[in-house]
Amino acid sequence: MNRTELVAALADRAEVTRKDADAVLAALAETVGEIVAKGDEKVTIPGFLTFERTHRAARAGRNPASGEPMTIPAGHSVKISAGSKLKEAAKG
Repeated sequence: MNRTELVAALADRAEVTRKDADAVLAALAETVGEIVAKGDEKVTIPGFLTFERTHRAARAGRNPASGEPMTIPAGHSVKISAGSKLKEAAKG
């Protein structure tokens, strides 16, 4: 399902216009992004998803083009965990 299909499904389910559903989806993505970028708290949608910023330590790697060893610097990543209701839905 792509964004257009998701917006259409949300609009039908919530009985709002596609424009309104798209605005809410964009606001959700922007808000989650801002909170995760700060890194001091996680975003939880109970039973569905949890978004959390994590720290990745520096590590050794290998240049795929030349095969030479290299150091990959420390950085941040995002951990997304499925909630209980989403896990149940995935079971079928």
